[in-house]
Amino acid sequence: MGACIFTKNETSLNKIFPQNTRFLSVLELSKYEPENEDISYFDVSGFTDAEYKKILTKLKSACKNTPWGIIDIKGIIKDPALLFFQGASDYLGPLFFKETKTVDSKRLKEALAWHKLLMVSKDNGESKEGETSGAPNTGIKLPAESSFSGWQKVQAGKTIPFYFLYCSLQSKIPLDDRLDSKTLAQVHKRFLSCLENNFQEGDGLLWMNSGKDCLFLIPPKAKSIEAVIKACISMIVSSPQIVLESLGVSFPVNFVFALHYDSINYKPPGKTGTIVSEAINFIFHLGTKKAEHGRLTVSGGLPDKTIPQTLQDCFLSAGEFEGHKIWHTKRFSYVKPWF
Repeated sequence: MGACIFTKNETSLNKIFPQNTRFLSVLELSKYEPENEDISYFDVSGFTDAEYKKILTKLKSACKNTPWGIIDIKGIIKDPALLFFQGASDYLGPLFFKETKTVDSKRLKEALAWHKLLMVSKDNGESKEGETSGAPNTGIKLPAESSFSGWQKVQAGKTIPFYFLYCSLQSKIPLDDRLDSKTLAQVHKRFLSCLENNFQEGDGLLWMNSGKDCLFLIPPKAKSIEAVIKACISMIVSSPQIVLESLGVSFPVNFVFALHYDSINYKPPGKTGTIVSEAINFIFHLGTKKAEHGRLTVSGGLPDKTIPQTLQDCFLSAGEFEGHKIWHTKRFSYVKPWF
């Protein structure tokens, strides 16, 4: 077992990795054939974003069913969690190198174990009967960017298309059976704060809040929904850390996310009690009756540009629900059970 690293910086890495580590130029990727029980790393330092994407595609192609990882000493990659949805077995970022002076065989074994777990999941059939990979393809187009100019300018009473995002927390034993009402309220408040922070880039608006679950409105813009979808997936991947550190909960809890797209007669937060809407009924039904913890569930009526191209393979069809075709993300697994 060893490592092979494609890098421009062999001098800075050869003292960090084990002696049997091989260092190659990215130009050698076209003829590269990984050896059994080895993990291949790509050091992204010194490459442009376009070069990184091109080389990563070549690395994944070369590695096929063998493990690969990313070395990112300077923290160039903005959302490392997405790498794992693309099949990565390891990510060595700036925090890792700040706290660790060497990459020992234990770390490589952990990455290899993670890869084997992914392969077992794949072999056991992540796609169940009736499930096929790929995101919805509807032909629905988003409105012009100029149609939404900010929440302050949205007119009450006007019918406008939005993305509806249902969010809640779920544990094996219901939270209200494990926490007293005061603690539960504090956890929910922290959860809302965490969501608002994570959805800020997508301009998400906390629209409805029941005290146990909530509903966000997302502007009908490709950049907004892309940012929110990536945020949901990142939260799912990072759920153990978020639950323990941000929510202050010491037992396993996971996130439930459900996404739908429809038009609504808009009213501002706090004044939504009189709205009668099939769209609202459906998104709450989708979130409470169909969506699963640790997954982002989406309805089939989403505009085509909703799911980022890089994440479309992460989605599986999941049958129908109340007359709508449904998709959800593949389940993220942990080496040690979390939920």
